[in-house]
Amino acid sequence: MKSGSILNISCYQFVSLPDCAALRDPLHQRAADLGLKGTMLLAEEGINLFLAGPADRVNAWVAALKEDARFAPLTPKESWSEAVPFKKLLVKVKREIIRMDRPAIRPDHLPRAPALPAATLRRWLDQGHDDEGRPVVMLDTRNGFEVDEGAFDDCIDWRITKFSEFPAAVAAHRAELEGKTVVSYCTGGIRCEKAAIVLNEEGLHAYQLEGGILKYFEETDGAHYHGACFVFDERRGVAADLSPVE
Repeated sequence: MKSGSILNISCYQFVSLPDCAALRDPLHQRAADLGLKGTMLLAEEGINLFLAGPADRVNAWVAALKEDARFAPLTPKESWSEAVPFKKLLVKVKREIIRMDRPAIRPDHLPRAPALPAATLRRWLDQGHDDEGRPVVMLDTRNGFEVDEGAFDDCIDWRITKFSEFPAAVAAHRAELEGKTVVSYCTGGIRCEKAAIVLNEEGLHAYQLEGGILKYFEETDGAHYHGACFVFDERRGVAADLSPVE
């Protein structure tokens, strides 16, 4: 549901970017020229971005980015607000676009972990099991303070304080997940994409929620989720209709 005149987009893509440092200044300049604000992270493993501004300007920036064939598959998730929820424009080059401190977990080099569409998850949660009769468990890969704002009902929450703690938490709790269908989830998909690789490497039957909570909100009515989805900007959280939480 559109609420406000400012378009907010979030998206990421794991794609090999050996020239990530050289991309920084052109991407920053193009966004600055359009008056956009937000944060972009670049690394050799891909791009992760959050941008906000008038819709025509945001869309123009995305269209220009997609002229580079490496970014053509990007599918930004959209929400609307009355004001720009960022104070500045930052473009940073990092070692990882989402830090896990596991150099071998490079989604740009590995087969993608199985992804579960939002509608299928909604149906599985309705029926209480997957299509093969396995119990479905929702594994939150976010930090504890994010979970406190809202989460899937009866989710597993290991109260991690940073994503780099996730692999050790999987190893410690592996036995609890055996024999179940594990659906890892996060805000927009980037953390659960890496998380699902770790889970599958541990021999677990695991999926990533395609597009994370935000895509689930976009494509379903938000059933089986309580509270808001924490976002890292001045809105703090969005409701199931993707409107800012008051």
